[in-house]
Amino acid sequence: MRKAFLMLVTTATSAALTLIATQPRTAFNGSSATAAAAGTYRQLSVFGDVFERVRTDYIDKPDDSKLLEWAINGMLAGLDPHSSYMDPKNLRDMQVQTTGKFGGLGIEVTLEDGFIKVVSAIDDTPAHKAGIMTNDVITHIDEEPVQGLTLSQAVEKMRGPANSKIRLKITRQGQDKPIELTIVRQIITVHSVKARLEGNDVAYIRISAFNEKTTDEIKKALNQLPTQISIKNLKGYVLDLRNNPGGLLDQAIFVSDAFLEAGEIVSTRGRKAEETQRFIARPGDLAKGKPIIVLINGGSASASEIVAGALQDHRRATIIGTRSFGKGSVQTIIPLGPNNGALRLTTARYFTPSGRSIQAKGITPDIEVLQDVPEEAKVGIDLRGESSLRGHLKAEGQEETGSQSYVPPDPKNDKALGMALDLMRGKQTHSAFPSKPPGRRAAK
Repeated sequence: MRKAFLMLVTTATSAALTLIATQPRTAFNGSSATAAAAGTYRQLSVFGDVFERVRTDYIDKPDDSKLLEWAINGMLAGLDPHSSYMDPKNLRDMQVQTTGKFGGLGIEVTLEDGFIKVVSAIDDTPAHKAGIMTNDVITHIDEEPVQGLTLSQAVEKMRGPANSKIRLKITRQGQDKPIELTIVRQIITVHSVKARLEGNDVAYIRISAFNEKTTDEIKKALNQLPTQISIKNLKGYVLDLRNNPGGLLDQAIFVSDAFLEAGEIVSTRGRKAEETQRFIARPGDLAKGKPIIVLINGGSASASEIVAGALQDHRRATIIGTRSFGKGSVQTIIPLGPNNGALRLTTARYFTPSGRSIQAKGITPDIEVLQDVPEEAKVGIDLRGESSLRGHLKAEGQEETGSQSYVPPDPKNDKALGMALDLMRGKQTHSAFPSKPPGRRAAK
Protein backbone atom coordinates (compact mmCIF):
# COMPACT_ATOMS: atom_id res chain seq x y z
CA MET A 1 0.00 0.00 0.00
CA ARG A 2 1.40 3.36 -1.00
CA LYS A 3 1.59 6.10 1.56
CA ALA A 4 2.22 9.78 0.95
CA PHE A 5 4.79 11.65 2.97
CA LEU A 6 5.80 15.28 3.18
CA MET A 7 9.32 15.02 4.49
CA LEU A 8 11.90 17.77 4.86
CA VAL A 9 14.98 15.57 5.18
CA THR A 10 16.51 15.99 1.73
CA THR A 11 19.62 15.79 -0.37
CA ALA A 12 20.93 18.63 -2.50
CA THR A 13 21.12 17.49 -6.11
CA SER A 14 21.49 18.86 -9.60
CA ALA A 15 18.57 20.12 -11.67
CA ALA A 16 19.18 17.64 -14.47
CA LEU A 17 15.53 16.84 -15.20
CA THR A 18 13.82 20.01 -14.02
CA LEU A 19 13.38 21.41 -17.51
CA ILE A 20 11.51 18.34 -18.70
CA ALA A 21 8.71 19.08 -16.25
CA THR A 22 8.37 22.63 -17.56
CA GLN A 23 8.37 21.83 -21.27
CA PRO A 24 5.09 21.35 -23.16
CA ARG A 25 4.36 17.72 -23.90
CA THR A 26 4.85 16.70 -27.53
CA ALA A 27 2.60 14.17 -29.20
CA PHE A 28 4.57 11.36 -30.84
CA ASN A 29 3.33 9.13 -33.60
CA GLY A 30 3.91 5.42 -33.38
CA SER A 31 7.17 5.35 -35.30
CA SER A 32 8.76 8.20 -33.35
CA ALA A 33 7.69 6.63 -30.05
CA THR A 34 9.27 3.35 -31.15
CA ALA A 35 12.46 5.17 -32.11
CA ALA A 36 12.56 6.92 -28.72
CA ALA A 37 12.16 3.58 -26.95
CA ALA A 38 14.92 2.07 -29.04
CA GLY A 39 17.22 4.96 -28.07
CA THR A 40 16.45 4.39 -24.41
CA TYR A 41 17.27 0.68 -24.65
CA ARG A 42 20.55 1.48 -26.40
CA GLN A 43 21.48 3.69 -23.44
CA LEU A 44 20.53 0.91 -21.03
CA SER A 45 22.84 -1.36 -23.00
CA VAL A 46 25.63 1.16 -22.42
CA PHE A 47 24.85 1.09 -18.72
CA GLY A 48 25.12 -2.71 -18.76
CA ASP A 49 28.49 -2.47 -20.49
CA VAL A 50 29.77 0.02 -17.90
CA PHE A 51 28.45 -2.10 -15.03
CA GLU A 52 30.19 -5.20 -16.34
CA ARG A 53 33.45 -3.32 -17.01
CA VAL A 54 33.50 -2.00 -13.42
CA ARG A 55 32.76 -5.46 -12.02
CA THR A 56 35.61 -7.09 -13.89
CA ASP A 57 38.29 -4.39 -14.18
CA TYR A 58 38.06 -2.10 -11.15
CA ILE A 59 41.20 -2.29 -9.00
CA ASP A 60 39.32 -3.80 -6.04
CA LYS A 61 36.44 -6.22 -6.48
CA PRO A 62 33.27 -4.16 -5.88
CA ASP A 63 30.05 -5.27 -4.26
CA ASP A 64 27.53 -5.79 -7.08
CA SER A 65 24.56 -4.84 -4.91
CA LYS A 66 26.29 -1.61 -3.85
CA LEU A 67 27.05 -0.74 -7.48
CA LEU A 68 23.38 -1.09 -8.37
CA GLU A 69 22.29 0.88 -5.31
CA TRP A 70 24.69 3.72 -6.19
CA ALA A 71 23.41 3.72 -9.78
CA ILE A 72 19.81 3.96 -8.59
CA ASN A 73 20.67 6.76 -6.18
CA GLY A 74 22.49 8.62 -8.94
CA MET A 75 19.40 8.44 -11.18
CA LEU A 76 17.06 9.65 -8.45
CA ALA A 77 19.43 12.38 -7.32
CA GLY A 78 19.08 13.94 -10.72
CA LEU A 79 15.31 14.34 -10.33
CA ASP A 80 14.83 16.56 -7.29
CA PRO A 81 16.10 16.88 -3.71
CA HIS A 82 13.37 14.72 -2.20
CA SER A 83 13.40 11.57 -4.36
CA SER A 84 15.63 8.75 -3.15
CA TYR A 85 16.08 5.01 -2.82
CA MET A 86 15.76 3.45 0.63
CA ASP A 87 17.40 0.10 1.24
CA PRO A 88 15.53 -2.25 3.60
CA LYS A 89 17.25 -0.85 6.69
CA ASN A 90 16.57 2.77 5.76
CA LEU A 91 12.96 1.89 5.02
CA ARG A 92 12.58 0.33 8.47
CA ASP A 93 14.22 3.37 10.05
CA MET A 94 11.82 5.69 8.25
CA GLN A 95 8.84 3.62 9.36
CA VAL A 96 10.10 3.70 12.94
CA GLN A 97 10.64 7.46 12.80
CA THR A 98 7.10 8.18 11.63
CA THR A 99 5.73 6.27 14.62
CA GLY A 100 7.22 9.02 16.78
CA LYS A 101 9.67 6.79 18.69
CA PHE A 102 13.27 5.99 17.72
CA GLY A 103 16.79 5.95 19.11
CA GLY A 104 19.05 8.89 18.35
CA LEU A 105 19.64 12.61 18.81
CA GLY A 106 16.42 14.24 17.61
CA ILE A 107 17.48 16.45 14.71
CA GLU A 108 16.15 17.06 11.21
CA VAL A 109 19.02 17.32 8.72
CA THR A 110 19.63 17.86 5.03
CA LEU A 111 22.61 17.25 2.75
CA GLU A 112 23.97 20.43 1.21
CA ASP A 113 27.16 20.71 -0.84
CA GLY A 114 28.40 17.44 0.63
CA PHE A 115 27.85 18.43 4.26
CA ILE A 116 25.15 17.57 6.78
CA LYS A 117 23.22 20.71 7.64
CA VAL A 118 20.78 21.00 10.53
CA VAL A 119 17.24 22.04 9.63
CA SER A 120 15.97 21.98 13.19
CA ALA A 121 16.42 20.25 16.53
CA ILE A 122 13.24 18.60 17.79
CA ASP A 123 11.94 20.02 21.07
CA ASP A 124 13.24 18.43 24.30
CA THR A 125 15.63 16.00 22.59
CA PRO A 126 19.36 15.51 23.30
CA ALA A 127 20.25 17.63 20.26
CA HIS A 128 17.96 20.46 21.39
CA LYS A 129 19.32 20.37 24.94
CA ALA A 130 22.93 20.36 23.64
CA GLY A 131 22.28 23.65 21.87
CA ILE A 132 22.38 22.46 18.25
CA MET A 133 20.91 25.20 16.07
CA THR A 134 19.34 25.58 12.66
CA ASN A 135 21.98 25.88 9.90
CA ASP A 136 24.74 24.28 12.00
CA VAL A 137 26.93 22.14 9.74
CA ILE A 138 28.01 18.75 11.06
CA THR A 139 31.49 18.04 9.68
CA HIS A 140 32.55 15.03 11.78
CA ILE A 141 30.76 12.17 13.53
CA ASP A 142 32.91 10.35 16.09
CA GLU A 143 35.96 12.06 14.56
CA GLU A 144 35.20 10.71 11.08
CA PRO A 145 34.49 13.31 8.37
CA VAL A 146 30.98 13.21 6.93
CA GLN A 147 31.89 14.66 3.54
CA GLY A 148 31.32 11.97 0.96
CA LEU A 149 28.64 10.17 2.95
CA THR A 150 25.07 10.01 1.71
CA LEU A 151 22.38 11.52 3.89
CA SER A 152 21.16 8.04 4.84
CA GLN A 153 24.68 6.96 5.85
CA ALA A 154 25.15 10.03 8.03
CA VAL A 155 21.74 9.59 9.69
CA GLU A 156 22.53 5.93 10.35
CA LYS A 157 25.78 6.94 12.11
CA MET A 158 23.93 9.40 14.32
CA ARG A 159 21.32 6.88 15.39
CA GLY A 160 22.16 4.24 17.96
CA PRO A 161 21.13 2.58 21.22
CA ALA A 162 19.98 4.68 24.12
CA ASN A 163 22.67 5.86 26.57
CA SER A 164 25.45 5.49 23.98
CA LYS A 165 27.62 8.53 23.34
CA ILE A 166 28.32 10.29 20.09
CA ARG A 167 30.82 13.04 19.35
CA LEU A 168 29.95 15.71 16.81
CA LYS A 169 32.09 18.46 15.36
CA ILE A 170 30.01 21.40 14.16
CA THR A 171 30.81 24.59 12.33
CA ARG A 172 28.62 27.61 12.89
CA GLN A 173 28.76 30.65 10.67
CA GLY A 174 30.40 33.57 12.45
CA GLN A 175 32.44 31.39 14.79
CA ASP A 176 36.13 30.83 14.02
CA LYS A 177 36.54 27.53 15.82
CA PRO A 178 34.48 24.36 15.38
CA ILE A 179 32.13 23.39 18.18
CA GLU A 180 32.76 19.93 19.64
CA LEU A 181 29.90 18.21 21.43
CA THR A 182 29.52 14.88 23.19
CA ILE A 183 25.87 13.88 23.29
CA VAL A 184 24.21 10.88 24.89
CA ARG A 185 21.67 9.23 22.61
CA GLN A 186 18.21 8.63 24.00
CA ILE A 187 15.01 6.99 22.89
CA ILE A 188 13.38 9.86 21.06
CA THR A 189 9.69 9.81 21.81
CA VAL A 190 8.31 12.69 19.84
CA HIS A 191 5.11 13.95 21.40
CA SER A 192 4.21 16.06 18.44
CA VAL A 193 1.54 18.09 20.26
CA LYS A 194 1.98 20.14 23.43
CA ALA A 195 -0.77 22.30 24.83
CA ARG A 196 -1.20 24.76 27.66
CA LEU A 197 -3.28 27.74 28.72
CA GLU A 198 -1.70 31.17 28.35
CA GLY A 199 -2.88 33.50 31.09
CA ASN A 200 -5.96 31.37 31.73
CA ASP A 201 -7.79 32.70 28.67
CA VAL A 202 -5.92 31.64 25.48
CA ALA A 203 -5.19 28.05 24.45
CA TYR A 204 -1.67 27.51 23.07
CA ILE A 205 -1.02 24.38 20.97
CA ARG A 206 2.44 23.55 19.65
CA ILE A 207 2.84 20.93 16.88
CA SER A 208 6.51 20.06 16.37
CA ALA A 209 6.05 17.42 13.64
CA PHE A 210 3.35 15.39 11.92
CA ASN A 211 3.76 11.72 12.86
CA GLU A 212 1.32 8.87 13.44
CA LYS A 213 0.46 10.18 16.91
CA THR A 214 -0.49 13.71 15.87
CA THR A 215 -4.17 13.02 15.19
CA ASP A 216 -4.80 11.47 18.59
CA GLU A 217 -2.75 14.12 20.38
CA ILE A 218 -4.51 17.09 18.73
CA LYS A 219 -7.90 15.56 19.55
CA LYS A 220 -6.84 15.15 23.16
CA ALA A 221 -5.60 18.74 23.37
CA LEU A 222 -8.74 20.22 21.83
CA ASN A 223 -10.94 18.16 24.13
CA GLN A 224 -9.00 18.79 27.35
CA LEU A 225 -8.19 22.50 27.09
CA PRO A 226 -11.81 23.68 27.33
CA THR A 227 -12.26 21.59 30.49
CA GLN A 228 -9.67 23.81 32.20
CA ILE A 229 -11.64 26.93 31.38
CA SER A 230 -15.21 27.55 30.27
CA ILE A 231 -15.69 27.94 26.52
CA LYS A 232 -17.25 31.33 27.27
CA ASN A 233 -14.00 32.63 28.77
CA LEU A 234 -11.69 31.07 26.19
CA LYS A 235 -10.67 33.85 23.80
CA GLY A 236 -9.15 31.62 21.14
CA TYR A 237 -6.37 29.28 20.03
CA VAL A 238 -2.75 29.91 19.06
CA LEU A 239 -1.44 27.10 16.84
CA ASP A 240 2.37 27.15 16.76
CA LEU A 241 3.87 25.48 13.65
CA ARG A 242 7.25 27.21 13.74
CA ASN A 243 10.25 25.02 12.84
CA ASN A 244 7.86 22.15 12.14
CA PRO A 245 9.56 20.30 9.24
CA GLY A 246 6.49 18.33 8.15
CA GLY A 247 5.71 14.62 8.16
CA LEU A 248 2.65 12.62 7.15
CA LEU A 249 0.14 14.05 4.71
CA ASP A 250 -2.89 12.41 6.32
CA GLN A 251 -2.01 13.96 9.67
CA ALA A 252 -1.82 17.45 8.15
CA ILE A 253 -5.23 16.87 6.59
CA PHE A 254 -6.76 15.86 9.92
CA VAL A 255 -5.30 18.82 11.81
CA SER A 256 -6.72 21.17 9.19
CA ASP A 257 -10.06 19.36 9.31
CA ALA A 258 -10.18 19.76 13.10
CA PHE A 259 -10.60 23.53 12.67
CA LEU A 260 -12.83 23.58 9.56
CA GLU A 261 -16.53 22.89 9.03
CA ALA A 262 -16.40 22.37 5.27
CA GLY A 263 -14.47 23.02 2.10
CA GLU A 264 -11.32 21.77 0.45
CA ILE A 265 -8.23 21.30 2.62
CA VAL A 266 -5.63 20.54 -0.02
CA SER A 267 -5.36 19.03 -3.47
CA THR A 268 -2.50 16.98 -4.88
CA ARG A 269 -1.85 17.07 -8.61
CA GLY A 270 0.37 14.56 -10.31
CA ARG A 271 1.64 14.11 -13.82
CA LYS A 272 -1.75 13.06 -15.18
CA ALA A 273 -5.02 14.91 -14.69
CA GLU A 274 -6.77 11.78 -13.47
CA GLU A 275 -4.28 11.52 -10.60
CA THR A 276 -5.58 14.72 -8.99
CA GLN A 277 -6.91 14.19 -5.47
CA ARG A 278 -8.92 16.63 -3.38
CA PHE A 279 -9.31 16.32 0.37
CA ILE A 280 -12.46 17.84 1.85
CA ALA A 281 -13.18 18.85 5.44
CA ARG A 282 -15.98 17.13 7.31
CA PRO A 283 -18.45 18.99 9.54
CA GLY A 284 -17.30 19.53 13.11
CA ASP A 285 -14.99 22.39 14.11
CA LEU A 286 -13.34 21.16 17.32
CA ALA A 287 -12.40 24.75 18.19
CA LYS A 288 -16.12 25.69 18.23
CA GLY A 289 -15.60 28.70 15.99
CA LYS A 290 -13.19 30.45 18.34
CA PRO A 291 -10.55 32.71 16.72
CA ILE A 292 -7.33 31.00 15.64
CA ILE A 293 -3.85 32.42 15.09
CA VAL A 294 -1.21 30.27 13.40
CA LEU A 295 2.49 30.98 13.97
CA ILE A 296 4.93 30.08 11.17
CA ASN A 297 8.53 30.87 10.23
CA GLY A 298 11.30 29.84 7.84
CA GLY A 299 11.47 26.39 9.43
CA SER A 300 7.77 25.62 8.85
CA ALA A 301 7.70 23.22 5.93
CA SER A 302 5.59 20.79 3.98
CA ALA A 303 2.76 19.39 6.15
CA SER A 304 2.81 22.48 8.37
CA GLU A 305 2.43 24.63 5.24
CA ILE A 306 -0.63 22.61 4.23
CA VAL A 307 -2.30 23.42 7.55
CA ALA A 308 -1.35 27.10 7.46
CA GLY A 309 -2.45 27.43 3.82
CA ALA A 310 -5.81 25.73 4.37
CA LEU A 311 -6.72 27.83 7.40
CA GLN A 312 -5.51 31.01 5.69
CA ASP A 313 -7.43 30.41 2.47
CA HIS A 314 -10.65 29.66 4.35
CA ARG A 315 -10.11 32.78 6.48
CA ARG A 316 -10.32 30.53 9.49
CA ALA A 317 -7.03 31.72 10.97
CA THR A 318 -4.70 34.71 10.95
CA ILE A 319 -1.12 33.74 10.06
CA ILE A 320 1.64 35.52 12.02
CA GLY A 321 5.42 35.27 11.74
CA THR A 322 7.73 35.01 8.74
CA ARG A 323 7.40 33.29 5.36
CA SER A 324 7.50 29.48 5.49
CA PHE A 325 10.05 27.15 3.86
CA GLY A 326 8.24 26.48 0.57
CA LYS A 327 8.19 22.69 0.15
CA GLY A 328 5.13 22.03 -1.96
CA SER A 329 5.72 18.48 -3.20
CA VAL A 330 4.44 15.08 -2.13
CA GLN A 331 6.62 11.99 -1.89
CA THR A 332 5.08 8.53 -2.25
CA ILE A 333 6.73 5.52 -0.64
CA ILE A 334 6.66 2.70 -3.23
CA PRO A 335 7.74 -0.73 -1.88
CA LEU A 336 9.97 -2.64 -4.28
CA GLY A 337 9.20 -6.13 -3.04
CA PRO A 338 10.43 -8.26 -0.13
CA ASN A 339 13.90 -7.26 1.06
CA ASN A 340 14.34 -4.75 -1.77
CA GLY A 341 13.58 -1.56 0.15
CA ALA A 342 11.43 1.17 -1.34
CA LEU A 343 11.42 4.14 -3.67
CA ARG A 344 10.66 7.56 -2.22
CA LEU A 345 9.49 9.36 -5.33
CA THR A 346 8.09 12.84 -5.84
CA THR A 347 4.73 12.12 -7.44
CA ALA A 348 2.70 15.31 -7.02
CA ARG A 349 2.60 18.96 -6.08
CA TYR A 350 0.09 20.07 -3.50
CA PHE A 351 -2.11 23.15 -3.74
CA THR A 352 -3.95 25.14 -1.10
CA PRO A 353 -7.77 25.45 -1.33
CA SER A 354 -7.51 28.61 -3.46
CA GLY A 355 -5.26 26.81 -5.94
CA ARG A 356 -1.95 28.24 -4.71
CA SER A 357 1.21 26.22 -5.11
CA ILE A 358 3.68 27.16 -2.39
CA GLN A 359 6.54 25.25 -4.03
CA ALA A 360 9.73 27.35 -3.70
CA LYS A 361 7.56 30.25 -2.47
CA GLY A 362 6.19 29.42 0.96
CA ILE A 363 3.21 30.79 2.85
CA THR A 364 3.31 34.56 3.35
CA PRO A 365 1.97 35.52 6.80
CA ASP A 366 -0.93 37.94 7.15
CA ILE A 367 1.13 39.79 9.76
CA GLU A 368 4.92 39.66 9.54
CA VAL A 369 6.70 39.68 12.89
CA LEU A 370 10.50 39.53 13.13
CA GLN A 371 12.10 38.39 16.36
CA ASP A 372 14.73 40.32 18.31
CA VAL A 373 17.74 38.04 18.02
CA PRO A 374 20.54 38.12 20.63
CA GLU A 375 24.07 38.58 19.32
CA GLU A 376 25.14 35.02 20.10
CA ALA A 377 22.28 33.63 18.02
CA LYS A 378 22.34 36.03 15.08
CA VAL A 379 24.30 33.67 12.86
CA GLY A 380 22.31 30.82 11.37
CA ILE A 381 18.82 32.09 12.13
CA ASP A 382 17.69 32.17 8.50
CA LEU A 383 16.91 29.11 6.40
CA ARG A 384 17.59 29.45 2.71
CA GLY A 385 14.30 27.78 1.84
CA GLU A 386 13.28 25.20 -0.75
CA SER A 387 14.30 27.50 -3.60
CA SER A 388 17.96 27.20 -2.52
CA LEU A 389 18.04 23.40 -2.82
CA ARG A 390 19.88 22.25 -5.89
CA GLY A 391 17.50 20.59 -8.35
CA HIS A 392 14.30 21.70 -6.60
CA LEU A 393 11.02 21.69 -8.51
CA LYS A 394 10.52 25.10 -10.01
CA ALA A 395 7.84 27.43 -8.72
CA GLU A 396 4.85 28.63 -10.68
CA GLY A 397 5.89 32.27 -10.94
CA GLN A 398 8.46 34.08 -8.85
CA GLU A 399 10.44 32.08 -6.31
CA GLU A 400 11.18 33.33 -2.81
CA THR A 401 14.17 32.84 -0.54
CA GLY A 402 14.07 31.63 3.05
CA SER A 403 13.23 33.70 6.09
CA GLN A 404 13.94 34.06 9.78
CA SER A 405 13.60 30.87 11.82
CA TYR A 406 14.66 31.97 15.30
CA VAL A 407 12.27 31.32 18.19
CA PRO A 408 13.26 32.77 21.58
CA PRO A 409 13.56 30.06 24.24
CA ASP A 410 11.79 32.28 26.77
CA PRO A 411 8.16 32.90 25.75
CA LYS A 412 8.39 36.35 27.36
CA ASN A 413 10.77 37.39 24.55
CA ASP A 414 8.69 35.82 21.78
CA LYS A 415 7.34 38.76 19.74
CA ALA A 416 5.14 36.64 17.47
CA LEU A 417 3.51 34.86 20.40
CA GLY A 418 3.20 38.16 22.25
CA MET A 419 1.36 39.77 19.34
CA ALA A 420 -0.92 36.75 19.04
CA LEU A 421 -1.88 37.00 22.71
CA ASP A 422 -2.36 40.76 22.50
CA LEU A 423 -4.65 40.41 19.50
CA MET A 424 -6.68 37.71 21.23
CA ARG A 425 -7.09 39.94 24.30
CA GLY A 426 -7.80 43.13 22.37
CA LYS A 427 -4.62 44.88 23.50
CA GLN A 428 -3.64 45.31 19.86
CA THR A 429 -5.76 45.50 16.74
CA HIS A 430 -5.03 44.58 13.15
CA SER A 431 -7.16 44.40 10.02
CA ALA A 432 -6.14 40.75 9.50
CA PHE A 433 -7.58 39.68 12.85
CA PRO A 434 -9.95 38.11 13.47
CA SER A 435 -9.94 36.18 10.21
CA LYS A 436 -13.52 34.99 10.12
CA PRO A 437 -15.62 33.97 7.08
CA PRO A 438 -18.73 36.11 6.61
CA GLY A 439 -21.75 34.88 8.48
CA ARG A 440 -19.80 32.73 10.92
CA ARG A 441 -20.45 33.10 14.62
CA ALA A 442 -18.20 31.99 17.41
CA ALA A 443 -19.56 29.72 20.12
CA LYS A 444 -20.72 31.47 23.29
